[in-house]
Amino acid sequence: MFYNFARRVALISFALAIIVPTSIVVLGAFKKDLEIYTQPLAWPKHWSLFNFSRLIHEGNVFVPFRNSLIVTTCSVAITLTLASMAAYGISRMINVTGKVLFLLFSLGLAIPGQVNIIPIYILFTKLHLTNSLIGLIMVNVAVTLPISIFILTTFFRNIQKEMFEVAGIDGATTWRIYRSIALPLSRPAMGATGIFLFVICWNDLLYPLMLITQADKKTLPLTLIDFRGEYATSFSMLFTAILVASMPLVIMYVFMQRSFVAGLTAGAVKG
Repeated sequence: MFYNFARRVALISFALAIIVPTSIVVLGAFKKDLEIYTQPLAWPKHWSLFNFSRLIHEGNVFVPFRNSLIVTTCSVAITLTLASMAAYGISRMINVTGKVLFLLFSLGLAIPGQVNIIPIYILFTKLHLTNSLIGLIMVNVAVTLPISIFILTTFFRNIQKEMFEVAGIDGATTWRIYRSIALPLSRPAMGATGIFLFVICWNDLLYPLMLITQADKKTLPLTLIDFRGEYATSFSMLFTAILVASMPLVIMYVFMQRSFVAGLTAGAVKG
């Protein structure tokens, strides 16, 4: 009885911790600053798209939005391609080499991104990759590759090896087995990993803040900082920009939620 009560209290508290800030942001996008200060959780007195119009004409979010879309899309595509190849190769190695490679990639998860700030900045400065979208893509791929390989390797190991062995007996090459068997079977895991990577790359602020200084190369999270003033902050504009920046994530999850759920539950039950 006490356990059920405590669980409900914890779940309700967790839900409120998410719903209340989200409601303030969503409702605040349709309010003026004074109304946000006085009645943050109340419905707007007059629903208006003035903040969105002001964001388009004064906020200059189109270029950062485009940059974020380019960096995120390219980073996710490259990471999934490299990670799926590496994960398939590691899963097919039943000897010590496969275990060692998997361990080395897994060790990448134990290194915080903040530890590599200075070496990455020095390296990218020497390679002239600062203020470059290519540099951001390279950083995102390097940072997210370990977790992607970790997830996909676990999935590939759950695929019955007999399927690969039969294809090999029929004369299929390793590349053909990977392309025609492994990839189609890994769509749920690839979809879940892709959503996970998209969220990480889209919301990344650390590396753009470190590597980007030119206005035309800024990403959307980096641009959101500009809406904070030194002495005052226009929360109506800030909340509107946050709402616009969150829409791609919401849209992606709505259209790919089946793949996300299927990827999370893949391999949970073996037949």
